[in-house]
Amino acid sequence: MTDRKIRRALLSVTDKSGLAEFARGLMNQGVEIISTGGTARHLRDAEITVRDISDVTGFPEIMDGRVKTLHPVIHGGLLAVRQNPDHVKQAADSGIEFIDLVAVNLYAFEETVAREGVTDADAMESVDIGGPTMIRAAAKNHGSVAVVVDPADYPTILEEMTERGGSLGDETRRALAAKAFGLTATYDTAISAYFDSKGPDDDLPETLGIVSRPGTVLRYGENPHLRAAFYPLPGNFGPSVASAEVLNGKALSYNNILDIDAAFELVKEFDEPAAVVIKHTNPCGAAMGGTVAQAYTDALAGDPVSAFGGILAFNRPVDAALAEIVAVRTCFFEAVIAPGIDGDAVSVFRKKVKWGKKVRLLSTDPLPPGGDAVADTVVRSVRGGLLVQDRDLGYEGEEFRVVTDAVPDDSTIAALRFAWKVAKHVKSNAILLARETAGGGCVVGVGAGQMSRIDSTIIAGRKAGDRADRSLLASDAFFPFRDCVDKAAELGVKAIIQPGGSIRDAESIEACNEHGIPMIFTGRRHFRH
Repeated sequence: MTDRKIRRALLSVTDKSGLAEFARGLMNQGVEIISTGGTARHLRDAEITVRDISDVTGFPEIMDGRVKTLHPVIHGGLLAVRQNPDHVKQAADSGIEFIDLVAVNLYAFEETVAREGVTDADAMESVDIGGPTMIRAAAKNHGSVAVVVDPADYPTILEEMTERGGSLGDETRRALAAKAFGLTATYDTAISAYFDSKGPDDDLPETLGIVSRPGTVLRYGENPHLRAAFYPLPGNFGPSVASAEVLNGKALSYNNILDIDAAFELVKEFDEPAAVVIKHTNPCGAAMGGTVAQAYTDALAGDPVSAFGGILAFNRPVDAALAEIVAVRTCFFEAVIAPGIDGDAVSVFRKKVKWGKKVRLLSTDPLPPGGDAVADTVVRSVRGGLLVQDRDLGYEGEEFRVVTDAVPDDSTIAALRFAWKVAKHVKSNAILLARETAGGGCVVGVGAGQMSRIDSTIIAGRKAGDRADRSLLASDAFFPFRDCVDKAAELGVKAIIQPGGSIRDAESIEACNEHGIPMIFTGRRHFRH
């Protein structure tokens, strides 16, 4: 078998963390080090012997460093198949020396384009050409060339080289190559996404590339026999479950992440202090209040039985006083997420809540004023394909048109708006009952995910019980028949909000007029499958 001892390494990195120690370890094992520009200067400052890339190629770095490693002497040294006598002879005839290890990471493109006021010229200068080319060449020939793109791998590589007399095994080489191709895929996708973002606002991407930062393996998926992991996407999506810091509790599970996302995305709908309780991605409690503490009390009262084991979300920071209010309740929550949870609040949970040491406490950056306005796309998978759509943001362009003889007053309209926002986050067919409160509104009953809208209405009424009387009803889509209106009247509902658009709208309007119930059409459906 061909000798695969590492004798010559090319180091050219943007991220210089751990580089000097790595290079010194290579040098101590007799490896010749070739390097470029700033990397070479960094190594010389650390008293490491370095050979400049221009000495290898016989050609200077030109065009502000745009051209330095793009040379046959470098890529011949990376791509030559050592087991092929013709390749070996051509390399010798051309004065090409084999390169056995490449350590490269790339210009910080994502960080550049995330800066305020970045220009296209700035972005293009951060597109690395030589780095990805070397990475891909080395990864293609990983049987002979070890490719290292992650500084976290430096110690492991040095340790294995020491154990194996200066070489690396096949398993390590394949793992390093897989990581390398993953890096270049991520990099190219970020660049493609930047160009897509500069196109017309009404265009979806022509092609869809999905890559992520390194994933976290989860205990299991929706059920214990399923493997699962969480892969955060590159880019700035604002405060979210993906960017939250976990301050306390057990590791997040697959179902935790889904439910926490559902809870936080709903509570972000409101400018006023709000609290939400989610169970299996559906709200079983939600409320606005004059204070976030009042909102929490009203939200928990929505369905305290279903709330057990759910997710609690706030749109205001959690301090010790709010944590104390949560602590006096006996309801167990799997997780709490908010735009800030201070250290005193964490201490309250740990010391005063029976389940406080287990609860996951997630703290995010502050919410932007005026609500969440990151207009990204939503991707879902089916067997063999991906579905992509715009994220359902905001309510701009909706009509809020009174279509009945009876007209709701201003406070009722405000509460209907609250109910409408919450209903958007309930699985279809969705019927939601809410009550007016001093703070704006609270949920009292939810019918979610039923095959018929009348069944959802019946379930919402059963959940609400006596609280259905004088409640407000929100439906995420139109009533196909008047039966939902008749049932609402039977429950004592005092106002309805729905999109309209059924061929039998007139029947529903007539039913409302018969019962004296005002109804608003919004003109927009909010299905949630």
